Amino acid sequence: MQTSPASLSFLGAVGTVTGSRFTVSSPDSTVLVDCGLFQGDRELRRRNWAPFPVPVYEIDAVVLSHGHLDHCGWLPRLVRHGYGSPVYCSPWTAEVVPIVLRDAAHLQEEEAEHAAARGSSRHHPPLPLFTTGEAEKAIALLRPLPFGEGRPIGHAMSVRLRRAGHILGSSTVEVAVSDRTVLFSGDLGRVEHPLLNPPEPAPAVDTVVVESTYGDRRHAPRQLHRLAEPIRRTLDRGGVVLIPAFAIDRTEVLLMTLRQLMRQGAVPAVPVYVDSPMALAALSVYRRAVRQGGPEIRADIVQAADDPFDPGELRLAHSPAESARLDDPPEPCILVSASGMATGGRVLHHLVHLAPEPGNLILLPGFQVPGTRGRALLDGATAVKVFGRYVPVRAEVVGVDELSAHADADDIITWLAGMPTAPSACYVVHGDPVPAAALARRIHTELRWPAVLPRYGERVLL
Repeated sequence: MQTSPASLSFLGAVGTVTGSRFTVSSPDSTVLVDCGLFQGDRELRRRNWAPFPVPVYEIDAVVLSHGHLDHCGWLPRLVRHGYGSPVYCSPWTAEVVPIVLRDAAHLQEEEAEHAAARGSSRHHPPLPLFTTGEAEKAIALLRPLPFGEGRPIGHAMSVRLRRAGHILGSSTVEVAVSDRTVLFSGDLGRVEHPLLNPPEPAPAVDTVVVESTYGDRRHAPRQLHRLAEPIRRTLDRGGVVLIPAFAIDRTEVLLMTLRQLMRQGAVPAVPVYVDSPMALAALSVYRRAVRQGGPEIRADIVQAADDPFDPGELRLAHSPAESARLDDPPEPCILVSASGMATGGRVLHHLVHLAPEPGNLILLPGFQVPGTRGRALLDGATAVKVFGRYVPVRAEVVGVDELSAHADADDIITWLAGMPTAPSACYVVHGDPVPAAALARRIHTELRWPAVLPRYGERVLL
């Protein structure tokens, strides 16, 4: 009897940036590459509540590219459905993911409690997507896999991770099945990341699945004056700079940049508050990574004697009481708080108090998914809904790409072009429709590779 060939299925991050989930299957084994949350508009978020399309007993292992929520945040839900096999990831990703999942579970439970108290949910009672207990069960499944080390899975598969340079621990994922190999880019980092070394070169493989978050644009050279000018303008008029920042990596890069700007005199030396339990936990992990060095951290950062993340007056808000005092700061300051797209976390409380004041600044230093509050602010919303009520937005709102940790279109093309041989197929994922289509066109015209935009739920043979 003839056996079925190996296949690749696209279960997320197709036609959108979030919900990264892919399976590679042979007749004997199945690997799930990434297990991310969908974020953005309501229709996307509803996918998080749907049953997983693959029975969990068929999945032999999960492999994570990195610790961002849209790549790892559905793991507790997978555990709820009965998954209990290993979750492989790089050693630093194994440090980051627990921070992300515990924070996400806490927010899910907190939002369900608030919705119940306000009666603002259509569900009775409102329930969290997953609980703290389910997050802990998922964390217990993490198995660190060092870069470059192959790990067999089932009878005819193996996986290998390589440095991706996007955030601490981020990896490209190579899956070998029978005589075929598939390479998942995960999220690729920028060559000029101020803390991390760039992505490792791509190996020769048969199939590539590549991200396209910035597939239709080139990052301008870092022009830190674009970041400095609105900050200085706000502080000079006595305002507060509120920065919704991703807790993992973006907060660290932001602190490094503020340190540089303050040392140069480009912005006033004022207190810089970090107000996010998740960001504080991540900062501790990043500081440990710098002390230990290793292939991910730039040599100049390791060799420096002082803390690269302290702008001078760094103040860490650990308790809810400390956070509440920052709703009305006593002096001009910079307030960094999560989440990065203002979808949850302590930043929402600060938005309620700081967004209505015209002297303040809301600075958005990263990609904002359509359907999020961050994107609404960036698009000029005069009011945003927070905790069931609309909050007027009179503060200045500025978005900057200088701190983006994503490769741009040129970076992605260069990384692909460095492959020793051309793959037989290249699938473009993890991007909104316009940038994904633009990158696919460039791959077709410049590299002369077959570039495909897969459909949600599509399965292809390898």
